[in-house]
Amino acid sequence: MFDALYLSFGLAAWAIVGYKSVAWFRDRSNADLGLACVMTGGVATVFLFSAPSLYRAFDRLAGVANLAMVFLYSSVVVFAAGALVLLLRWTAGEGAAGKARARVRARVAVGGVAALWAVAVAGFLVGRPDAVEHPRDFSTAYTDSPGVMLFLVLYLAIFGFASAALGTLCPRYAARLGGTHLARGLRVLAAGCWLGLVYCACKVIGFGLSWAGHPALWLSNGVAPLSASVAALMVLAGFALPAAGPRVAAWRRLRRLSPLWRTVTAQTPEVTMETSTWSVRWPFADLEWRANRQMAEIRDVQRGIRRHVESDAVDVARERARAVALDDRQLAAVAEAAALRRGLENRAVGHVPQHGADSVVVAQGSAPVELTAEYEHLALVADVYHSPLIDTVLTELRQRSAVVRG
Repeated sequence: MFDALYLSFGLAAWAIVGYKSVAWFRDRSNADLGLACVMTGGVATVFLFSAPSLYRAFDRLAGVANLAMVFLYSSVVVFAAGALVLLLRWTAGEGAAGKARARVRARVAVGGVAALWAVAVAGFLVGRPDAVEHPRDFSTAYTDSPGVMLFLVLYLAIFGFASAALGTLCPRYAARLGGTHLARGLRVLAAGCWLGLVYCACKVIGFGLSWAGHPALWLSNGVAPLSASVAALMVLAGFALPAAGPRVAAWRRLRRLSPLWRTVTAQTPEVTMETSTWSVRWPFADLEWRANRQMAEIRDVQRGIRRHVESDAVDVARERARAVALDDRQLAAVAEAAALRRGLENRAVGHVPQHGADSVVVAQGSAPVELTAEYEHLALVADVYHSPLIDTVLTELRQRSAVVRG
C-alpha cells in the first residue's frame, strides 16, 4: 500500500518537475522558476524514497543500511535551501544592487546549509549502530545514538526554519497579487509549510518523550509522517497551481464556449482556422490558445452578420428579458444571443433588413471589459442561446419582419 501510494505521488511530482523545467528552459532568466523546479524536485525525491521497497532496494544496492534516509532527508534540505534562496531574492530589494545583494546572501545561506548538513551526515555515519533497515521508524529506532540524533536534530532545524520563513512570507506576497492563480498557489504553499512545522513539532516532542522514558510511537511514526506527507502534497499543489490554474480555467471556457462556437461556425466556416493535429489527438493541448481562438471566431461571426440583424432586435430582446426579471448580466447575454441567432437565420435565407444593427455585441458597461469577463459573458450567451426566451424573441422579430414586408 505505502509503495503504491508514495510511488504514485513521486511520479506525479516528477511530472510537475518536468513541466516546470520545460518552461524554465524557455525562460532561463526566470530564476524564481528555476528555484521552483529544484524545490519541486526535492519534494518528488522525498516521495520516491518514502516507498519502503525502493528504500530497501537502494540500501541493498549501496550496501549501507538506511543510507536511503540520508538521501530522503537531503532532498528535504535541498527544498529548504531553495526556500531560503527564494526568500533572500524576494527581500533583497529592487534594481541591480538588490540582485547583487541577493546573490551574495544566497551563497552564504547555501554554504551555511551545506556545512550544517555535512556535519549531520557525518553524525549519521558515525552514529549508525546496526545494519537493520528502518524505513518507517528511523527516528525512534536510534534515540539512544548521539550521532543519529545530531543528524535528525540538524535536519529538523534546517527544515523547520525554512518552512517557518517561507510560510510567513508567501501570504504577504500573495496579498499583493489579488485573486490570481499565483496568489492562490502561494497561499497553498504557505499552508503546506506550516503543516511541515507540525511534522517537526511531532518529531521533537517524540524525541523528548522517548528520552523521558515514555515513547510515543503513534506520534513519531504515525502523526508525524502523515502530516509530512500531506504537507508535501500541499507544497506540490502550491507549485502546480500557477501553471495548472489557467489551464483548468481555459478548459472550462472551452467546455462552455464550444457548443456556441460549433453552432455559429458551422454556418460560417470561412472564419475558422485550421486545427492543429496535436490538438485533435490530445484534447488538453493548446487550451488557452483554443479558447482565445473560439472567442475571436465567434466575434468574427458577429461582425459579419450585423447587417442581417434588425436595428431593434437588441431592444426587443432586452424588453423580453426585463419582463422575466433577469439581472443585467443575463439581460446582456439574452440580447446578444437573440441578435446572433437572428442574424444567422436571416443570412441563411439571404434577408437583409432595411435598417441593420450597428452592432450585435452588447456592451458590458462603460469600462473596458477584461478578457476573463468577456469569456464569462460569451459563456452566458452560449448558455441561453437555445433557451425558450430566445425562441420567443425570435418569433416576435419574425412577425414584425413579416408585417414590414407585407
